[in-house]
Amino acid sequence: MSTAPQDEFNPRLNAEYQFNAAADHLQLDAGVREVLRRPDREMTVTIPVLMDNGKLHCFTGYRVQHNFTRGPCKGGIRFDLKVDLEEVRALAAWMTWKCAIVDIPFGGAKGGVECDPKVLSTGELERITRRYTATIMDILGPDRDVPAPDVGTNDQTMAWIMDTYSMHVRQASTAVVTGKPLALGGSKGRREATGRGLMIAMREALKTMKGMPDKVRVAVQGAGNVGAIGALLMHQAGHKIVALSDERGAIHDPKGLDLVAVTKWLDDQGRQPKDKRKFLDSYPATQLVPKEKLLEIDCDVLAPCAIENQIHSGNVERIKARLIVEGANGPTTSLADKALDERGIVVVPDILANAGGVTVSYFEWVQDRMGYFWPEAEVNQRLEEKIVGSFEEVHATAKKNNVSLRRAAYILALDRVASAYKLRGLFA
Repeated sequence: MSTAPQDEFNPRLNAEYQFNAAADHLQLDAGVREVLRRPDREMTVTIPVLMDNGKLHCFTGYRVQHNFTRGPCKGGIRFDLKVDLEEVRALAAWMTWKCAIVDIPFGGAKGGVECDPKVLSTGELERITRRYTATIMDILGPDRDVPAPDVGTNDQTMAWIMDTYSMHVRQASTAVVTGKPLALGGSKGRREATGRGLMIAMREALKTMKGMPDKVRVAVQGAGNVGAIGALLMHQAGHKIVALSDERGAIHDPKGLDLVAVTKWLDDQGRQPKDKRKFLDSYPATQLVPKEKLLEIDCDVLAPCAIENQIHSGNVERIKARLIVEGANGPTTSLADKALDERGIVVVPDILANAGGVTVSYFEWVQDRMGYFWPEAEVNQRLEEKIVGSFEEVHATAKKNNVSLRRAAYILALDRVASAYKLRGLFA
């Protein structure tokens, strides 16, 4: 049987723990289990870049393609100082299960460059992106591996990747990445997709819980695309956002934050030069709390939308929410997840709750390939159908097997990928 990882904060070990627990439940064949546990391909590259000061600096980049069984690989690229191979391996595996949960024809991948985008100029970021793309170019392509934005990257980063790839293949190839600007084949609704999926997943989970009010108090960790947009959409649905945090601090108002004003303030800061941007610790007329304390605020729903390993054995007993909806990848360690389950706290896992982004990325890829683009209302309606249907399948699996939503999600995902692998057979 699977045992909890000794290193609680190693994302790959946490991913393997969840995988093994579901594989044990399914009594998965040992050989198939070994195939699905391992990445299909890993690449580590050196990225030499001429910096603005005229000096040459080498960055390290990664791309892990976890599984090709159900289709091309799909997964984001992050620029962050904490990027390493263990993290990228875990994120790639989570992408495989995420795509299987929402039943889209992709496998999982993930990539990253070890750098701090906050201190790099636009020119330096472009040169890093283009050299990284050129170096891993042989494993990319609309039918091979389709990247998307992640932590520290955005639609401009995707435009540079798309252009670099297109110049090498000598034709415009819009379907090689998703999360692009609309003018280059991006999809309407893509920017809001992960936050919208988070809101839908929360709504569906609340329907299954007894004793929860119709309009709940929500604390949101993370004020990026996922957290800020998800919080605004929850606010517009009538829920009360009592706290929101970013990398510097958190703002708290038990009566509910004015999310329209907060979102406008965040958008205004995003348009400022890097050296003039302000963070939430300088937002006026609210109570400030340390960012790590947001997780422990009195609320009905907690939405961790920042980075991995935020809820752990050191703080899990102080969590007051009855429902956790994971907007980030891997925000809860396996030890903490077990403790939450024992306390009866419902967790909508990341591979379901934040699947809105990859779902609309799939829609963007489809639109690029057929050269016809849908109205935003149609994108949102298709996303709604996917998330609602996926939640219902995961919830039914949980009830049938008397397990948590996370265990049910992994059982469902592994079963789909394993079934496809068995049907394809082994090429020899």
